[in-house]
Amino acid sequence: MELTKLAPQALWQHFSNLNAIPRASKKEERVVAFMMEFGQQLGLETKKDAVGNVVIKKPATPGMEDRQTVILQSHVDMVHQKNGDTVFDFDTQGIDMYIDGDWVRARGTTLGADNGIGVAAIMAILSAKDLQHPALEAMFTIDEETGMTGAMQLDPTNFSGRILLNLDTEEEDELTIGCAGGLDTNTRGSYQEVGVPAGHIAYAITIKGLLGGHSGIDIHRGRGNANKLMNRLLYKAKQSFDLGLATLDGGSLRNAIPRESRATVVIPGADKAAFETFIRTITAVLNEEYKTIEAGLTVEAIPTATPAAIMEPAYFSKLLNTLYAVPNGVFRMSPDIKDLVETSTNLARVIVKDGVFTTQSLQRSSVQSTKEDVALAVRAAFENMGCEVSQTGGYPGWKPNPDSAILKLVRSLYNDHFDHVPKVGALHAGLECGILGSLMNGPDMVSFGPIIRGAHSPNECVQISSVGRFYDYLLHILREIPKR
Repeated sequence: MELTKLAPQALWQHFSNLNAIPRASKKEERVVAFMMEFGQQLGLETKKDAVGNVVIKKPATPGMEDRQTVILQSHVDMVHQKNGDTVFDFDTQGIDMYIDGDWVRARGTTLGADNGIGVAAIMAILSAKDLQHPALEAMFTIDEETGMTGAMQLDPTNFSGRILLNLDTEEEDELTIGCAGGLDTNTRGSYQEVGVPAGHIAYAITIKGLLGGHSGIDIHRGRGNANKLMNRLLYKAKQSFDLGLATLDGGSLRNAIPRESRATVVIPGADKAAFETFIRTITAVLNEEYKTIEAGLTVEAIPTATPAAIMEPAYFSKLLNTLYAVPNGVFRMSPDIKDLVETSTNLARVIVKDGVFTTQSLQRSSVQSTKEDVALAVRAAFENMGCEVSQTGGYPGWKPNPDSAILKLVRSLYNDHFDHVPKVGALHAGLECGILGSLMNGPDMVSFGPIIRGAHSPNECVQISSVGRFYDYLLHILREIPKR
């Protein structure tokens, strides 16, 4: 069955059209042009602001002119990530999707349901001629995934609505009224390279098969971080062998839990058998620790060509100590909202190559002071080994308002629509609502969406049946928007 034959058909058609266009963060030119053409062909007021966000306005349908204007908001960029053995060019190819029972998946890459399903839902409403809705202002932002640039540089004068529905969450039974803020920590150090000692042989070590996932939404699930696991392996190996490091490349995106890490190391040739035994032993230890969560975890050590140089040994020791010490994962649980991660940090990227050592990490928190605290903990660890540290891209969280009028409406309609009570809470991820709220003088906001699993990883999938329910619920909300 083709995706475009799924219900609601208009939504899935728009999603298929959207996913045919490469739309990586900071490379949105083609998808922005696509959205501009979409709005213009419908004859709707369509414009692009200075940073590249697209705004499409649709008048109220007959009989709904006296209702409050609603802003519908989603971001057009997606995380581009693939499995190491997947041959795919994100710059030229559209996403290769398929149906798997009640799920839509992509072959070896991210799917783009985050936030493509939200974009497609808005497109379906804009293009429909048989729906009831108030005046709509559709906000399609860019670069949500790598810096919130679109939201931070949004021109608020393009909007008059005081109700904002964000369609960028991933649990059908949740209404989100708050989110975490974030801060990027990037580090850089330089080191001397030395020659490989005589008699040493080289191995290419790979840790792969981890689930990875969204570094906010999935950070509490106990999944392995490939960068931390690789450092653990190298640290223990160096205790037993004259280990040298030539290269290290772990993780891929600043907002994804790293799934893979690769290192090129050297050891004395006489230790070959002992080293291979060590690899088997630590693999068994990691598999035992993670067997419930990370069934696909594998560690490989394959003989390879001897590199030209390795990292100076004293610096290598500093690097291992620092990466072991740097915090990773949940830093603090919220004392106010049950089961909510308040503060976390994710060591997303580690690179060692040609005399340069760099890392990328992302700190998140719904409390500004603890976001600063964990960011300082990360900074201190790297500054202690002499790295340059820059902390940029900070964005505010969204403080929950349990007395929100739009929350009361959508919660009431949820009870009617789904016949059970929704969860209402905050999300440990960086929704654009915190930024938009500060720029737009506090519109009344709520976020919701269908069931999406594995966002920011090649395991990403969206539940077909939940998309239909989500869309019907969204239409129900628009029919019941109160009068001005």
